Amino acid sequence: MKKQIQNPAAVLLISLTLLLSACSGGNAGEGETPRQTDSSEPTVTAEPAAEPTPLPYDAPLTGLKLEKAAEARPIVVMINNFAAARPQSGLTNADAIWEVLAEGGITRLIAVFQSTDALTDSIGPIRSIRPYLIDIGDSYGAVLAHAGASNDGYDVLQHQGKPYLDEISNAGSYFWRSKERKAPHNLYSSLEKLRLGAEKKKYSLDKQVPPYTFAEAGSAEAGVPASDITIFFLLKNYSVGYVYDSASGLYKRSIGGKPHMDMNNNEQLAGTNLVVLGADHRTLDNEGRLEVDLTSGGSAILFQKGKAIEAEWVRAPDGMIRIVKNGVEQPFVPGKTFFHIVPNKPTFEGHVSWVQT
Repeated sequence: MKKQIQNPAAVLLISLTLLLSACSGGNAGEGETPRQTDSSEPTVTAEPAAEPTPLPYDAPLTGLKLEKAAEARPIVVMINNFAAARPQSGLTNADAIWEVLAEGGITRLIAVFQSTDALTDSIGPIRSIRPYLIDIGDSYGAVLAHAGASNDGYDVLQHQGKPYLDEISNAGSYFWRSKERKAPHNLYSSLEKLRLGAEKKKYSLDKQVPPYTFAEAGSAEAGVPASDITIFFLLKNYSVGYVYDSASGLYKRSIGGKPHMDMNNNEQLAGTNLVVLGADHRTLDNEGRLEVDLTSGGSAILFQKGKAIEAEWVRAPDGMIRIVKNGVEQPFVPGKTFFHIVPNKPTFEGHVSWVQT
């Protein structure tokens, strides 16, 4: 049989057709998935924000959180509160502030410094000390800083072994005089200098202070509304006022109808807790020097979170003055506390008033 000869042009045409079919993406082989192009942006999942790690330590006298434990021995400074001495310096750094009568119806401020790290800030003007002021400082186990003392004050300091830094008698180099004010309202120091003075005198610097009790809710559930407070000490024209700011939870302090400021930072003094304590006062001499009973206990009012809580104060076994109600210590709200000691006569209640605004 004669062999058939293929047409070369036809063979070339068939080959080209098969080649184009193999290169085409339109005919996928059996079991294959056609390749697809995804033009959308990749999805990014945001990591949730990490919760801040709570600070591990509580300041013993404020209840505020700290990065490092506050273990320093308290320094208690006698601050001049005469009108010519205002505005004072350094009070916004204090953990607690006491206000008590001195002579002539004027009060003295006793500033307790323990947890602050503002070591170089000016503190003052600094004034003299009395036995009941020594008693307040001693309740904290503190080193006392002052300028002079009454005769009975020196007797307590020198014969009872109290740790003290007196600008006049034993520690003048740890204080300085400001040229911007007239004496005696121009004496200052700093925590850095006072701690150095205490170290040079070999006073123990790590004596632990008994802590207060704190709770975020405080004791205010048992109180009555009180947002505008006035405290009288002896003279009716000498009054201290506080107005509660609910946004910050602070009582902002005024004196003589004007905001009470810190000259270091131009901030108004403010606290989260106010305490008014009634104590027996006795005049000792013609100079008006006083004896104040800080051991017998008595009536007290605690202000916090815009409320007033009627309570009592006691001198606890650890030496601290504590606020109790029905025998139970009342917790403070974390923050600064202002204590005010007023006379029991003619009445304790006559020295404090408040309204709800």
